[in-house]
This record gives sequence, structure tokens and C-alpha cells, in this order.
Amino acid sequence: QVQLVESGGGLVQAGGSLRLSCAASGSFFSINAMGWYRQAPGKQRELVATVTRGGSTNYADSVKGRFTISRDNTKNTAYLQMNSLKPEDTAVYYCNADVSRFTPTSSVTANYWGQGTQVTVSS
Repeated sequence: QVQLVESGGGLVQAGGSLRLSCAASGSFFSINAMGWYRQAPGKQRELVATVTRGGSTNYADSVKGRFTISRDNTKNTAYLQMNSLKPEDTAVYYCNADVSRFTPTSSVTANYWGQGTQVTVSS
């Protein structure tokens, strides 16, 4: 009922930039917090950045000053602008969102993940 679709990944040289997008679709009435996570080979998935519906942001220390998360509530889309990329940023990047939807008798808020998009930074 709710899908998150990421786009914008690819191969870039160190020092370069990429912009990821995450578009939510389906049947829902509100998207609350949205975030980006990443998972490198052999490592656990880790938080990159989050943004509330009101625009408050939070970043992992490793990306502060280089990455910027934003969202467009009218488009149900979150973005991750990644600048000054480093080889250690190489990972699959996943979008995550808390989405509220109606049920036949009430409403429910559930957490959803996208399918991931590969970001590779060459040295």
C-alpha cells in the first residue's frame, strides 16, 4: 500500500556530488519522519540523516557539513544532497519513512523502507 522508491545513485569520483531522491506513493494521509540510511559491504546498516515533517534535521557525524537532507511535502519526496564524497561513503543507500494511513476503523503509522540505491565513490 505504501512504496518508497529511491533514485539518483551511481558512480562518482572522490570529491564529487550526487543527489538522491526518495518518492513515496500509495494510500496514506501523512508522512512523518523521513530518513536515509546506508549499508556498506560487511557492515551494519547505519543512519545517515533524518528530517521531520516540519523540517528539523539530524545527521551522522561522518556526513555533517557534506550531506544535506531535505523534503518536499507537496511531492511526498525526500532528498539527500551529497557533496565532497569520499570512498568510505560507498554503500547502498536506503530511504526510510514513518507513514500514516487509514484503516477501515482507525489509522495506523508504520515504518517503510525503499529498495535501496547503490552509491560508489572511486578514489
